[in-house]
Amino acid sequence: MDLDRSCLDLMIRLLEQDLDGAAAGADTSVQFSAREIAKMKEKIRKLCDTVHNKHLDLQNITAGHLAMETLLSLTSKRAGDWFKEELRLLGGLDHIVDKVRECVDHLDREDEKEKLVSSLWGAERCLRVLESVTVHNPENQSYLIAYKDSSLIVSSAKALSRCEAMIQRYSRTLSSDGAMVGKAVEDCMRAIIGVLLNLTHDNEWGSTKTGEQEDLIMTALNCVLKVPQFLPQEQRFDIRVLLFLQRERAAVLAEAQTDDLIKEPPKAPLDQSGQWQETGGEIQWVADGEKKKDGEDEELDLNKALQHAGKHMEDSIVASYTAMLLGCLCQGSQSNVNTVRENLPKGDFSIMTEMLKKFLNFMNLTCDVGTTGQKSISRIIDYLEHC
Repeated sequence: MDLDRSCLDLMIRLLEQDLDGAAAGADTSVQFSAREIAKMKEKIRKLCDTVHNKHLDLQNITAGHLAMETLLSLTSKRAGDWFKEELRLLGGLDHIVDKVRECVDHLDREDEKEKLVSSLWGAERCLRVLESVTVHNPENQSYLIAYKDSSLIVSSAKALSRCEAMIQRYSRTLSSDGAMVGKAVEDCMRAIIGVLLNLTHDNEWGSTKTGEQEDLIMTALNCVLKVPQFLPQEQRFDIRVLLFLQRERAAVLAEAQTDDLIKEPPKAPLDQSGQWQETGGEIQWVADGEKKKDGEDEELDLNKALQHAGKHMEDSIVASYTAMLLGCLCQGSQSNVNTVRENLPKGDFSIMTEMLKKFLNFMNLTCDVGTTGQKSISRIIDYLEHC
Protein backbone atom coordinates (compact mmCIF):
# COMPACT_ATOMS: atom_id res chain seq x y z
CA MET A 1 0.00 0.00 0.00
CA ASP A 2 1.35 3.42 -0.95
CA LEU A 3 1.02 5.98 1.80
CA ASP A 4 0.23 9.57 0.87
CA ARG A 5 -0.94 12.66 2.71
CA SER A 6 -4.64 11.87 2.29
CA CYS A 7 -4.21 8.37 3.81
CA LEU A 8 -2.24 9.81 6.70
CA ASP A 9 -4.83 12.51 7.24
CA LEU A 10 -7.61 9.91 7.28
CA MET A 11 -5.85 7.75 9.88
CA ILE A 12 -5.24 10.68 12.19
CA ARG A 13 -8.83 11.93 11.84
CA LEU A 14 -10.04 8.43 12.76
CA LEU A 15 -7.84 8.55 15.85
CA GLU A 16 -9.25 11.90 16.86
CA GLN A 17 -12.84 10.83 16.14
CA ASP A 18 -12.38 7.74 18.30
CA LEU A 19 -11.07 9.86 21.18
CA ASP A 20 -13.85 12.41 20.79
CA GLY A 21 -16.44 9.66 20.76
CA ALA A 22 -15.01 8.07 23.89
CA ALA A 23 -14.93 11.41 25.67
CA ALA A 24 -18.52 12.17 24.74
CA GLY A 25 -19.70 8.66 25.60
CA ALA A 26 -20.95 8.06 22.07
CA ASP A 27 -23.20 5.03 21.64
CA THR A 28 -22.94 3.41 18.20
CA SER A 29 -26.10 1.43 18.87
CA VAL A 30 -28.08 4.62 18.19
CA GLN A 31 -27.02 4.42 14.55
CA PHE A 32 -26.67 0.64 14.09
CA SER A 33 -28.39 -2.38 15.54
CA ALA A 34 -26.48 -4.90 17.62
CA ARG A 35 -26.73 -7.37 14.76
CA GLU A 36 -25.28 -4.92 12.25
CA ILE A 37 -22.41 -4.04 14.59
CA ALA A 38 -21.63 -7.72 15.18
CA LYS A 39 -21.65 -8.38 11.43
CA MET A 40 -19.25 -5.47 10.76
CA LYS A 41 -16.88 -6.60 13.49
CA GLU A 42 -16.86 -10.13 12.15
CA LYS A 43 -15.93 -8.87 8.67
CA ILE A 44 -13.13 -6.78 10.18
CA ARG A 45 -11.85 -9.77 12.18
CA LYS A 46 -11.65 -11.85 9.01
CA LEU A 47 -9.74 -9.07 7.26
CA CYS A 48 -7.39 -8.74 10.25
CA ASP A 49 -6.68 -12.46 10.17
CA THR A 50 -5.28 -12.10 6.65
CA VAL A 51 -2.61 -9.52 7.64
CA HIS A 52 -1.06 -11.66 10.40
CA ASN A 53 -0.53 -8.72 12.74
CA LYS A 54 0.19 -10.16 16.20
CA HIS A 55 -0.43 -6.76 17.81
CA LEU A 56 -4.06 -6.45 16.73
CA ASP A 57 -6.49 -6.86 19.60
CA LEU A 58 -9.47 -8.51 17.93
CA GLN A 59 -11.53 -8.01 21.08
CA ASN A 60 -11.04 -4.27 20.86
CA ILE A 61 -12.04 -3.43 17.33
CA THR A 62 -12.57 0.31 17.07
CA ALA A 63 -11.75 2.84 14.38
CA GLY A 64 -9.08 4.35 16.61
CA HIS A 65 -7.42 1.02 17.42
CA LEU A 66 -7.26 0.01 13.74
CA ALA A 67 -6.03 3.46 12.72
CA MET A 68 -3.23 3.36 15.31
CA GLU A 69 -2.15 -0.13 14.26
CA THR A 70 -2.11 0.91 10.60
CA LEU A 71 -0.18 4.07 11.42
CA LEU A 72 2.47 2.20 13.42
CA SER A 73 2.80 -0.54 10.81
CA LEU A 74 3.29 1.86 7.91
CA THR A 75 5.34 4.60 9.52
CA SER A 76 8.10 2.24 10.55
CA LYS A 77 8.75 1.55 6.86
CA ARG A 78 7.87 4.84 5.14
CA ALA A 79 9.47 7.61 7.15
CA GLY A 80 10.57 9.83 4.29
CA ASP A 81 11.23 13.53 4.82
CA TRP A 82 7.75 14.59 3.67
CA PHE A 83 6.17 12.03 5.95
CA LYS A 84 8.13 13.13 9.00
CA GLU A 85 6.87 16.67 8.54
CA GLU A 86 3.26 15.73 7.78
CA LEU A 87 3.07 13.41 10.77
CA ARG A 88 3.97 16.36 12.98
CA LEU A 89 1.73 18.91 11.25
CA LEU A 90 -1.32 16.63 11.24
CA GLY A 91 -0.97 15.74 14.92
CA GLY A 92 0.20 12.15 14.47
CA LEU A 93 3.17 12.58 16.79
CA ASP A 94 0.83 13.68 19.58
CA HIS A 95 -1.13 10.42 19.41
CA ILE A 96 2.00 8.27 19.32
CA VAL A 97 3.57 10.01 22.33
CA ASP A 98 0.28 9.70 24.25
CA LYS A 99 0.26 5.98 23.40
CA VAL A 100 3.83 5.65 24.76
CA ARG A 101 2.76 7.25 28.03
CA GLU A 102 -0.29 4.96 28.26
CA CYS A 103 1.84 1.83 27.74
CA VAL A 104 4.54 2.95 30.19
CA ASP A 105 1.93 3.63 32.87
CA HIS A 106 0.98 -0.07 32.68
CA LEU A 107 4.52 -1.43 33.14
CA ASP A 108 4.05 -1.68 36.91
CA ARG A 109 1.51 -4.49 36.51
CA GLU A 110 3.70 -7.59 36.50
CA ASP A 111 1.01 -9.91 37.86
CA GLU A 112 -0.50 -10.34 34.38
CA LYS A 113 2.35 -11.31 32.09
CA GLU A 114 0.38 -11.13 28.83
CA LYS A 115 -0.72 -7.56 29.52
CA LEU A 116 2.82 -6.65 30.59
CA VAL A 117 4.27 -7.99 27.32
CA SER A 118 1.55 -6.18 25.38
CA SER A 119 2.46 -2.89 27.07
CA LEU A 120 6.17 -3.43 26.38
CA TRP A 121 5.48 -4.23 22.74
CA GLY A 122 3.20 -1.23 22.42
CA ALA A 123 5.77 1.14 23.87
CA GLU A 124 8.54 -0.34 21.74
CA ARG A 125 6.61 -0.04 18.47
CA CYS A 126 5.68 3.58 19.14
CA LEU A 127 9.23 4.42 20.16
CA ARG A 128 10.61 2.80 16.98
CA VAL A 129 8.42 5.11 14.92
CA LEU A 130 9.50 8.15 16.96
CA GLU A 131 13.13 7.11 16.60
CA SER A 132 12.67 6.91 12.82
CA VAL A 133 11.00 10.31 12.45
CA THR A 134 13.55 12.14 14.63
CA VAL A 135 16.67 11.04 12.73
CA HIS A 136 18.29 14.20 11.30
CA ASN A 137 15.05 16.09 11.88
CA PRO A 138 15.52 19.05 14.29
CA GLU A 139 11.90 20.18 13.87
CA ASN A 140 10.48 16.87 15.11
CA GLN A 141 13.10 16.68 17.83
CA SER A 142 12.19 20.11 19.18
CA TYR A 143 8.47 19.40 18.90
CA LEU A 144 8.75 16.17 20.88
CA ILE A 145 10.97 17.73 23.55
CA ALA A 146 8.37 20.45 24.10
CA TYR A 147 5.18 18.39 23.77
CA LYS A 148 3.27 18.29 27.07
CA ASP A 149 6.24 19.39 29.19
CA SER A 150 8.64 16.81 27.74
CA SER A 151 6.15 13.96 28.19
CA LEU A 152 8.14 11.69 25.87
CA ILE A 153 11.39 12.15 27.78
CA VAL A 154 9.62 11.68 31.12
CA SER A 155 7.95 8.47 29.90
CA SER A 156 11.20 7.19 28.36
CA ALA A 157 13.11 7.74 31.61
CA LYS A 158 10.39 5.95 33.59
CA ALA A 159 10.32 3.07 31.11
CA LEU A 160 14.10 2.65 31.16
CA SER A 161 14.03 2.45 34.95
CA ARG A 162 11.30 -0.21 34.86
CA CYS A 163 13.12 -2.20 32.18
CA GLU A 164 16.38 -2.05 34.12
CA ALA A 165 14.61 -3.57 37.12
CA MET A 166 12.74 -6.21 35.10
CA ILE A 167 15.64 -7.44 32.97
CA GLN A 168 17.21 -9.02 36.04
CA ARG A 169 14.04 -10.97 36.84
CA TYR A 170 13.25 -12.05 33.28
CA SER A 171 16.72 -12.59 31.85
CA ARG A 172 16.72 -15.05 28.96
CA THR A 173 20.32 -15.99 29.77
CA LEU A 174 19.43 -17.22 33.26
CA SER A 175 16.05 -18.86 32.78
CA SER A 176 13.62 -19.75 30.03
CA ASP A 177 10.57 -19.20 32.23
CA GLY A 178 10.24 -15.50 31.46
CA ALA A 179 11.74 -15.62 27.95
CA MET A 180 8.86 -13.78 26.29
CA VAL A 181 8.91 -10.99 28.87
CA GLY A 182 12.71 -10.83 28.75
CA LYS A 183 12.76 -10.45 24.96
CA ALA A 184 10.10 -7.71 25.14
CA VAL A 185 12.11 -5.87 27.82
CA GLU A 186 15.31 -6.04 25.75
CA ASP A 187 13.61 -4.69 22.63
CA CYS A 188 11.90 -1.92 24.59
CA MET A 189 15.20 -0.84 26.18
CA ARG A 190 16.89 -0.48 22.81
CA ALA A 191 13.96 1.55 21.46
CA ILE A 192 14.03 3.86 24.49
CA ILE A 193 17.75 4.50 24.12
CA GLY A 194 17.37 5.12 20.37
CA VAL A 195 14.78 7.84 20.95
CA LEU A 196 16.78 9.50 23.73
CA LEU A 197 19.89 9.49 21.55
CA ASN A 198 18.05 11.33 18.77
CA LEU A 199 16.56 13.89 21.15
CA THR A 200 19.96 14.67 22.69
CA HIS A 201 22.13 14.65 19.56
CA ASP A 202 23.60 18.14 19.13
CA ASN A 203 20.67 19.40 21.17
CA GLU A 204 21.38 21.26 24.39
CA TRP A 205 17.70 21.53 25.26
CA GLY A 206 17.10 17.80 24.81
CA SER A 207 20.25 16.89 26.73
CA THR A 208 19.33 19.20 29.59
CA LYS A 209 15.77 17.84 29.83
CA THR A 210 17.09 14.28 29.73
CA GLY A 211 19.74 14.97 32.36
CA GLU A 212 17.12 16.51 34.64
CA GLN A 213 15.06 13.31 34.89
CA GLU A 214 15.18 11.87 38.39
CA ASP A 215 17.61 8.96 38.74
CA LEU A 216 18.01 8.62 34.95
CA ILE A 217 21.80 8.93 35.00
CA MET A 218 22.09 6.37 37.80
CA THR A 219 19.70 4.07 35.93
CA ALA A 220 21.85 4.38 32.81
CA LEU A 221 24.96 3.67 34.89
CA ASN A 222 23.36 0.47 36.20
CA CYS A 223 22.46 -0.43 32.62
CA VAL A 224 26.08 -0.02 31.52
CA LEU A 225 27.60 -1.97 34.42
CA LYS A 226 24.97 -4.54 35.37
CA VAL A 227 22.45 -5.10 32.60
CA PRO A 228 24.82 -6.63 29.96
CA GLN A 229 25.31 -9.76 32.08
CA PHE A 230 21.58 -10.45 31.78
CA LEU A 231 21.54 -10.05 27.98
CA PRO A 232 22.45 -12.59 25.30
CA GLN A 233 26.15 -12.32 24.46
CA GLU A 234 25.56 -10.99 20.95
CA GLN A 235 23.55 -8.01 22.26
CA ARG A 236 25.86 -6.80 25.03
CA PHE A 237 28.11 -4.65 22.84
CA ASP A 238 25.17 -2.83 21.19
CA ILE A 239 23.49 -1.92 24.46
CA ARG A 240 26.77 -0.74 26.03
CA VAL A 241 27.64 1.56 23.14
CA LEU A 242 24.13 3.01 23.01
CA LEU A 243 24.16 3.66 26.74
CA PHE A 244 27.65 5.16 26.70
CA LEU A 245 26.52 7.57 24.00
CA GLN A 246 23.45 8.52 25.99
CA ARG A 247 25.37 8.90 29.26
CA GLU A 248 28.04 11.04 27.63
CA ARG A 249 25.48 13.46 26.17
CA ALA A 250 23.38 13.73 29.32
CA ALA A 251 26.45 14.14 31.51
CA VAL A 252 27.77 17.05 29.48
CA LEU A 253 24.69 19.13 30.25
CA ALA A 254 23.75 17.87 33.69
CA GLU A 255 27.05 18.42 35.52
CA ALA A 256 25.30 19.14 38.81
CA GLN A 257 24.47 15.44 39.06
CA THR A 258 27.77 13.98 37.93
CA ASP A 259 29.82 14.25 41.12
CA ASP A 260 27.93 11.35 42.70
CA LEU A 261 28.59 9.03 39.78
CA ILE A 262 32.18 8.23 40.67
CA LYS A 263 32.20 8.52 44.46
CA GLU A 264 32.46 4.73 44.71
CA PRO A 265 35.13 3.85 42.15
CA PRO A 266 36.11 0.23 41.53
CA LYS A 267 38.82 -1.11 43.79
CA ALA A 268 42.31 -1.43 42.38
CA PRO A 269 43.73 -4.97 42.06
CA LEU A 270 44.84 -6.35 45.43
CA ASP A 271 48.18 -7.30 43.97
CA GLN A 272 49.69 -3.99 42.88
CA SER A 273 52.67 -5.60 41.17
CA GLY A 274 51.90 -5.28 37.52
CA GLN A 275 51.00 -2.79 34.85
CA TRP A 276 48.25 -1.81 32.42
CA GLN A 277 48.98 -3.04 28.93
CA GLU A 278 47.28 -2.80 25.57
CA THR A 279 46.99 -6.16 23.88
CA GLY A 280 45.38 -6.31 20.48
CA GLY A 281 43.47 -3.10 21.11
CA GLU A 282 42.32 -4.25 24.57
CA ILE A 283 43.37 -2.55 27.82
CA GLN A 284 43.98 -5.03 30.64
CA TRP A 285 45.95 -5.39 33.90
CA VAL A 286 48.88 -7.77 33.53
CA ALA A 287 50.48 -8.90 36.79
CA ASP A 288 54.24 -9.29 36.98
CA GLY A 289 55.32 -12.80 36.12
CA GLU A 290 52.14 -13.52 34.22
CA LYS A 291 52.96 -15.02 30.87
CA LYS A 292 50.94 -13.75 27.97
CA LYS A 293 49.66 -16.31 25.54
CA ASP A 294 51.50 -16.22 22.30
CA GLY A 295 48.71 -15.69 19.81
CA GLU A 296 51.03 -16.35 16.89
CA ASP A 297 51.55 -19.92 18.05
CA GLU A 298 47.81 -20.58 18.07
CA GLU A 299 46.52 -21.90 14.79
CA LEU A 300 43.13 -20.31 14.40
CA ASP A 301 40.96 -20.86 11.41
CA LEU A 302 39.64 -17.84 9.53
CA ASN A 303 36.31 -17.69 11.37
CA LYS A 304 37.94 -17.78 14.80
CA ALA A 305 40.46 -15.16 13.74
CA LEU A 306 37.66 -12.85 12.57
CA GLN A 307 35.72 -13.38 15.78
CA HIS A 308 38.87 -12.62 17.78
CA ALA A 309 39.47 -9.40 15.83
CA GLY A 310 35.82 -8.41 16.20
CA LYS A 311 35.98 -8.89 19.96
CA HIS A 312 39.07 -6.68 20.18
CA MET A 313 37.36 -4.02 18.11
CA GLU A 314 34.33 -4.10 20.42
CA ASP A 315 36.55 -3.87 23.49
CA SER A 316 38.41 -0.92 21.99
CA ILE A 317 35.18 0.94 21.23
CA VAL A 318 33.80 0.33 24.72
CA ALA A 319 37.12 1.46 26.23
CA SER A 320 37.02 4.61 24.09
CA TYR A 321 33.46 5.49 25.12
CA THR A 322 34.41 4.84 28.74
CA ALA A 323 37.26 7.33 28.39
CA MET A 324 34.92 9.83 26.70
CA LEU A 325 32.38 9.55 29.50
CA LEU A 326 35.01 9.97 32.20
CA GLY A 327 36.42 12.94 30.31
CA CYS A 328 32.95 14.56 30.23
CA LEU A 329 32.50 13.95 33.94
CA CYS A 330 35.88 15.50 34.70
CA GLN A 331 35.15 18.75 32.87
CA GLY A 332 34.21 21.45 35.34
CA SER A 333 34.61 19.17 38.37
CA GLN A 334 37.98 19.06 40.12
CA SER A 335 36.69 16.46 42.58
CA ASN A 336 35.90 14.13 39.67
CA VAL A 337 39.36 14.78 38.19
CA ASN A 338 40.94 13.81 41.51
CA THR A 339 38.80 10.66 41.84
CA VAL A 340 39.60 9.47 38.32
CA ARG A 341 43.31 10.24 38.76
CA GLU A 342 43.44 8.20 41.97
CA ASN A 343 42.22 5.15 40.11
CA LEU A 344 44.49 5.41 37.08
CA PRO A 345 47.87 3.66 36.92
CA LYS A 346 50.40 6.14 38.39
CA GLY A 347 47.67 8.78 38.31
CA ASP A 348 48.39 9.31 34.62
CA PHE A 349 45.61 10.26 32.17
CA SER A 350 47.73 9.16 29.20
CA ILE A 351 46.13 5.71 29.11
CA MET A 352 42.83 7.46 28.37
CA THR A 353 44.19 10.01 25.91
CA GLU A 354 46.07 7.35 23.93
CA MET A 355 42.92 5.28 23.56
CA LEU A 356 40.94 8.34 22.49
CA LYS A 357 43.59 9.34 19.94
CA LYS A 358 43.40 5.89 18.35
CA PHE A 359 39.62 6.11 18.28
CA LEU A 360 39.81 9.58 16.74
CA ASN A 361 42.18 8.33 14.03
CA PHE A 362 39.75 5.51 13.30
CA MET A 363 36.86 7.99 13.01
CA ASN A 364 38.91 10.24 10.71
CA LEU A 365 39.37 7.27 8.38
CA THR A 366 35.72 6.21 8.38
CA CYS A 367 33.73 9.45 8.85
CA ASP A 368 33.64 12.91 7.35
CA VAL A 369 36.31 15.08 8.96
CA GLY A 370 35.00 17.75 11.31
CA THR A 371 31.86 16.02 12.58
CA THR A 372 30.52 16.84 16.03
CA GLY A 373 31.73 13.52 17.44
CA GLN A 374 35.29 14.11 16.31
CA LYS A 375 35.25 17.63 17.74
CA SER A 376 34.01 16.32 21.08
CA ILE A 377 36.76 13.70 21.23
CA SER A 378 39.43 16.27 20.35
CA ARG A 379 38.12 18.59 23.06
CA ILE A 380 38.24 15.84 25.68
CA ILE A 381 41.77 14.82 24.64
CA ASP A 382 42.94 18.40 24.95
CA TYR A 383 41.30 18.76 28.36
CA LEU A 384 42.79 15.52 29.75
CA GLU A 385 46.28 16.35 28.46
CA HIS A 386 46.20 19.51 30.59
CA CYS A 387 44.84 17.87 33.75
